[in-house]
Amino acid sequence: MERESMEFDVVIVGAGPAGLATACRLLQISKDAETPLSVCVVEKGAEVGAHVMSGAVFEPTVLEELFGDWQSLGAPLATAVNTDEFLLLQSGESSRPMPHALIPKTMTNDGNYIISAGNLCRWLAQQAEALGAEIFPGFAASELLFNDDGSVKGILTGDMGVSKDGRHKDSYMPGMELLAKYTVFAEGCRGHLGKQLMQHFHLDNGKSPQHYALGFKEIWQIPAEQHQLGKVVHTAGWPLTTASGGGYLYHIENQQVAVGLIVDLNYKNPHLSPFDEFQRYKTHPQIAAILKGGERRSYGARAIAKGGLNSLPKMSFPGGLLVGCDAGTLNFAKIKGIHTAMKSGMLAAETLAEAMLAGVDAGKDLDCFQTRLEQSSLYEELHRARNFGPALHKFGTLLGGAFNFIEQNWFDGKFPLTLRDDKADFACLGRACDYPQIDYPAPDGELTFDRLSSIYLTNIAHEEDQPCHLQLENTSVPLAVNLPLYDEPAQRYCPAGVYEITEQNGVKRFVINAQNCIHCKTCDIKDPSQNINWVTPEGGSGPNYSGM
Repeated sequence: MERESMEFDVVIVGAGPAGLATACRLLQISKDAETPLSVCVVEKGAEVGAHVMSGAVFEPTVLEELFGDWQSLGAPLATAVNTDEFLLLQSGESSRPMPHALIPKTMTNDGNYIISAGNLCRWLAQQAEALGAEIFPGFAASELLFNDDGSVKGILTGDMGVSKDGRHKDSYMPGMELLAKYTVFAEGCRGHLGKQLMQHFHLDNGKSPQHYALGFKEIWQIPAEQHQLGKVVHTAGWPLTTASGGGYLYHIENQQVAVGLIVDLNYKNPHLSPFDEFQRYKTHPQIAAILKGGERRSYGARAIAKGGLNSLPKMSFPGGLLVGCDAGTLNFAKIKGIHTAMKSGMLAAETLAEAMLAGVDAGKDLDCFQTRLEQSSLYEELHRARNFGPALHKFGTLLGGAFNFIEQNWFDGKFPLTLRDDKADFACLGRACDYPQIDYPAPDGELTFDRLSSIYLTNIAHEEDQPCHLQLENTSVPLAVNLPLYDEPAQRYCPAGVYEITEQNGVKRFVINAQNCIHCKTCDIKDPSQNINWVTPEGGSGPNYSGM
């Protein structure tokens, strides 16, 4: 099929912190050139920020580098952290505050802000457009395009108006080719084109497999007497007795709190339900006391790439670069990835601008990006944090936490040893017969809720008559393999009720409710048979997070 095409100097896939920082820095550098660079950002969400969700405590140092006058420009950093608390939750009742002297210094938040990551992206998009970027929300980058020499030449946006059976509906609109001298992939965690690029160019050879967690977040409106603006609370321990991770509760503006739980996806018990663990978390007296009498306003969940430096792939390839969580730049020792994603995008922009303004041939592998990265503050930060996740995985929460305290506080992250975790998260899942069932209480509708009422709060929208974007490599695997061996864990690890086993007249069926998908990518990560491939649905589909 002949398709329309548009050509740019740089196409950026994803209007998250990494992609928008790339666009802003590129245009800042090239604005005084004889011919400024042309930059396009394509975003699969219905609007910029629609698919962006994070806790989020934000370290503003990189924003200072990008926009030294961010305050006068109205950046949405309104709530400075003024109280930092860390609790060890013991069983479902008791808790113990952890003295600051015993907490890894990376976990402190002096000088940081509690923000909405989505609102930050909306503001960054305004700055990028003011600098000259073209931003196209509602268009999903569905396929890679290659030159004859094998280099990436751009992306194809997905067709619109295709029915489940592949027919063109009256609303059909073919996708467009967005061609570029260089393409930057900033899709966020487990980007589906990023995954293809790693396989195609063998970018992750010799690296530890990427590791992931599933992060939940709700925003609650609470009574005034329970609100302490600027207070940050992190927790470890209960309810995660058989999985690693931790919880958080951030007091934000407008008498609201953000509450959430992060569950590492290397857990073993296939009966575990991360969603229900999060619901239980809210019933602990320390958390319930803040939420009691409040109203839940928002819900969301998404995977987090937390493998760090040990899992960081080669980030350049012929015709493009990987940045941000598409590569895995999050600093898990700080539980922060926004500033690192932005920094990786700015380093990418500097590399691209230097090469393109010097007339380097399009499509060349800019492997000088690796040198720039290794000489940067980002690399130093990730190097100091390289053992944080592996220590928790190898030694558990208490012993791993003690190791991390010693390494971060005594050795400043420079302990002369590198721990590695070379077992992929999906491979950690045990067989159902070897682990106990977990009896989760029914939701009470006050503190705890079910999946369907939760995803209603994501403002989700999918055109139901479209090809399923959750693709099975082998349709027989869920019932023939995953059900007898693992009690089909997709029923539990999905935070949106996408997967279920139904039975009619004694015949079991594996049902995919793709219209419920909130694009967290957990199924692509945790399926023990690696049988599920997440691809982009029709552009503009999915959640439409507000203030997350």
